[in-house]
Amino acid sequence: MTTSVGQIRKINRDVYEVQAGEDIVLCTGRGVFRKRKIHPKVGDLVDYEEDGDNLALITHIHERKNELVRPPIANLDQVILVFSAVEPAFSVHLLDRFLAVIEAYNVEVLICLTKTDLTSEEELAHIRETLQYYEALGYTVLETNPTEPVSHDVMRPLINGKISVLAGQSGVGKSTFLNSLFPELDLETAHISAALGRGKHTTRHVELIRIYDGWIADSPGFSSLDFQTIEKEELRFSFRDFNEVSERCRFTSCLHLKEPKCAVKEAVEAGDIMQTRYDHYVQFMNEISERKPRY
Repeated sequence: MTTSVGQIRKINRDVYEVQAGEDIVLCTGRGVFRKRKIHPKVGDLVDYEEDGDNLALITHIHERKNELVRPPIANLDQVILVFSAVEPAFSVHLLDRFLAVIEAYNVEVLICLTKTDLTSEEELAHIRETLQYYEALGYTVLETNPTEPVSHDVMRPLINGKISVLAGQSGVGKSTFLNSLFPELDLETAHISAALGRGKHTTRHVELIRIYDGWIADSPGFSSLDFQTIEKEELRFSFRDFNEVSERCRFTSCLHLKEPKCAVKEAVEAGDIMQTRYDHYVQFMNEISERKPRY
């Protein structure tokens, strides 16, 4: 048999669609994977063998540079965080929660604000002022709405050569965002529930969609945001605005909570670090402290 290398782009039950050059090869996994509780994921680089008659057989999964639990995706380069100005309302708390988790995976982040045409100029100005702080931290921030979509010239260099995943609350316009770039995708979108203020997920599986010279995963959810896999000592490094300042802390192990001569707390008091960022950091630290141990 001939062994080839490809990348899983879609999983349908126990059948894996593997991209090999310009071809799609349908594969199944080795029986030993299930016995060893090894689960191939979208984005995995794999070795597979073909015999010409049956489905090709995945024989080996290459080492992953990172992986998410939900959605099950591996070898991620970038997360496109989608937030709406309204319906549901923009939440800086949720933004900080997403960023704290994503930074732990050491992947790039692109922030996209949707539905900018549906809010007042006053509220939009407030959101923009908030997002300027995140731009100063090095995050790319884009705005889009149906009448003013992000141009291909802007998006192409941000997507090329990367595996990206869309993340955000249901109803913020993730599928609409992709449809605005590529109407031929015709991804299903959902209306917002007036009672709940949020939509239902319209994407029910993970699939890598070819966009320019990169891939985007439109998925039904994102990795757990409850900090189950992040320790307090790690969380402090997930806040970019703390990192350089923390070098001036009295203690190298400073968690920026009750320690004396903490440069981060001094920067908050001086207005150099956003107060809400620090408040959210303390809240997340408390969540980690109070979580139940895993067995």
